[in-house]
Amino acid sequence: MGVDQGVRVVLVTASSQEEALLIGRCVVQKKLAACVTVVPNVTSIFQWEGTVCEEREWLLVMKSHADVYDALESEVKALHSYEVPEIIALSVMTGLSEYLAWVRAGTHVPD
Repeated sequence: MGVDQGVRVVLVTASSQEEALLIGRCVVQKKLAACVTVVPNVTSIFQWEGTVCEEREWLLVMKSHADVYDALESEVKALHSYEVPEIIALSVMTGLSEYLAWVRAGTHVPD
């Protein structure tokens, strides 16, 4: 197993399949994520403006790198329909070294 070298898993929820695919394609094309897995039909229960809400959403699981996180966050916010989108980055503690190297190689800081 390889030790984390800045690899991040970034979780984002989207309101529709179309929005999730748009965001996923854009961040991969711009090399802000090496891979985005779209998980359909998750149910989110949350409080918004004093009301408990229950919504069907699509979950994006982005494999990225700390060096591009700021640009990734900006891109997601620009494309997202939510006023306050969920964008949560988790550090990868360990994983298959070849996969972690692939993620690092598939991301880069935009010019």
